[in-house]
Amino acid sequence: MTQAPTLRVERALLRAGASTLACVDEVGRGSLAGPVSVGVVVLDLGVGSAPTGLRDSKLLTPRARRELLPRLRRWPIASAVGHADPFEIDAVGIICALRVAAARAFAVLGTTPDLALLDGSHDWLSVPEEPDALFPDPRRTVGENLADMSVVPPAVQTRVRADLTCAGVAAASVLAKCERDAIMVELAREHPEYGWALNKGYSAPDHVEALRRLGPTPLHRRSWNLPGTEGAPAAEPAGQLSTASG
Repeated sequence: MTQAPTLRVERALLRAGASTLACVDEVGRGSLAGPVSVGVVVLDLGVGSAPTGLRDSKLLTPRARRELLPRLRRWPIASAVGHADPFEIDAVGIICALRVAAARAFAVLGTTPDLALLDGSHDWLSVPEEPDALFPDPRRTVGENLADMSVVPPAVQTRVRADLTCAGVAAASVLAKCERDAIMVELAREHPEYGWALNKGYSAPDHVEALRRLGPTPLHRRSWNLPGTEGAPAAEPAGQLSTASG
């Protein structure tokens, strides 16, 4: 068993001047189908110890993640998960889609934190000074208004392996993973041949084999180099995705 994540980093950032801290992590970035999802957990210095058993979502069984959910929702000041669907990923690219999903999560928090702690080494959360090539206005998603990006913290601090070492980021990863998994299970009812209920849209052998036989659905990331899809037919359309929850 790996060492449990702590609040050492989060508390240091809060003591350094931030009154509230948003801990942010994404799931579904490498999936072939379905949304990319971003979890946000907001903490302050008054928050108690993290729930027992908390780990990065990838280190927990589905049952362990589900059992943690009630405690994770009660623990922080606020939490939310936002999503960007595969149509948006295809239109604007995965980095911009991550920003869209995050903005949707921040929009329903009910508070704007002073600082964000983001897992990884790349700050994909901040609005770039220069517009993205495929997303000229970072505050707009495809063909519709998006929540004002001013709800996103003005400062972002990245930390490699924060999902393993920082309890707030681990909590964000679990919330996002649980919600995205539930979406993929629901979408699997529309396209059971692809095994999404189990593989959650990732490139598992059963998923790749179905792509070879049936081709991609509208819920696949069609702009990606999907394995086994050359010359394959496209499957019938399925339902739309929800975008955010608090």
